[in-house]
Amino acid sequence: MAQRIKKNDRVIVLAGKDKGRKGLVLSVLPSKSKALVQGIALVKRHQRQTARQEGGIISKESPVHLSNLSLLDPKSGQATRVGFRFLENGRKVRFSKRSGEVIDG
Repeated sequence: MAQRIKKNDRVIVLAGKDKGRKGLVLSVLPSKSKALVQGIALVKRHQRQTARQEGGIISKESPVHLSNLSLLDPKSGQATRVGFRFLENGRKVRFSKRSGEVIDG
């Protein structure tokens, strides 16, 4: 199945403790149907000190299920569903069902 949400997309959280917050997708885990979103679903983790990294309690993002995320419409900035269409040159692109605008440039 084609990816509706990809890396570097702007998304809004639909459910959970961060409902209504917006963020940038850092990575997508298709096998688990989850995504890491910048600044969303932060958890505290105890980190041992290494040569590269300082030790202590750090905050990091935890994966959010894709069903709890919605893409932001490029025009209005509101949540939108994603559709697929073919351009004249035969390329398949994603588009916003709210405004009809192409997302993948």
